[in-house]
Amino acid sequence: MKMKALTPSDYPLLKRFFEAQKYPLCVYSLSSLLVWSSRIYQPCGIVIADKTLVAGVEFVASHADRRHLILPLSPHKEHTPEELLDIAVKLGFNTYWFVPEIYIERFGKDRIDALFQTEEQPEFEDYVYLREDLAELKGNRYSKKKNLISQFNREYGSRVQTEPLTASAASDCLDFLEKWCKVRDCDKEESGDLSCEKRAAVNALEHIDNIGMTGILVRIDGTVSAFGITSRLTSDTGVLHFEKAFAHIKGLYQFLDNLCAKQLLADVKYINKESDMNEPGLAKTKKSYHPVMMIKSYKLTVR
Repeated sequence: MKMKALTPSDYPLLKRFFEAQKYPLCVYSLSSLLVWSSRIYQPCGIVIADKTLVAGVEFVASHADRRHLILPLSPHKEHTPEELLDIAVKLGFNTYWFVPEIYIERFGKDRIDALFQTEEQPEFEDYVYLREDLAELKGNRYSKKKNLISQFNREYGSRVQTEPLTASAASDCLDFLEKWCKVRDCDKEESGDLSCEKRAAVNALEHIDNIGMTGILVRIDGTVSAFGITSRLTSDTGVLHFEKAFAHIKGLYQFLDNLCAKQLLADVKYINKESDMNEPGLAKTKKSYHPVMMIKSYKLTVR
């Protein structure tokens, strides 16, 4: 068996494998899987017997220790640990990343430990929130968020325009992203988190109309100053993949976050805001919105 590179053009062919998937980690969004690609790494996959998609990520030689598979996806079944081992051996991979805790609980740690070494991946633990909390911001715990949004509306209200993020606005969003990244020096290290996220955001913007993502943007005085991009993960959960705003505009981030919850993800119960990648500042921000649960990620390494 040989895997092939996956690109956004594969979305229509692979969509059926994700429509009923139940894994709560953000990587099991097909949209996310396809846009996280760069010169350093490339998503890859193979469809087995027209029933199962096996996907993973290939890295360049200097980062070969990070190549991995994710759990196979099939509308018909969930694969056992024994089947995971067989697939990994046949495809020449040693590890599965992003194995959610529910998988380990379902099959039992002893059964999995007989075949794999199991390790937590704390940097990939996802934050999950009630959509209602982020949309309504009720209670004293959200008072600072509400105050910042009020300040933003008082200062910029008549100058603000919001609109769906479609291909027609992608170039304006790309210009904004370049300015946003220049402040944060995203391109300092090609394999760094910010550089990789920038490349994924560019891919998402360039294919926004064709890969199951929806977005919204905020213009101030006609200029894009923020955008958010989401996709569906499970029957009751959406993922807020990208949330970018000019930090010097007080209250804009909070305004954008509230807007995404109200308009982009109005039909879900939960919003997954992905992980903090062990960044203390990002962790502090995510915790300030009071997640209702954290989704642990595990790595399985073939013994």
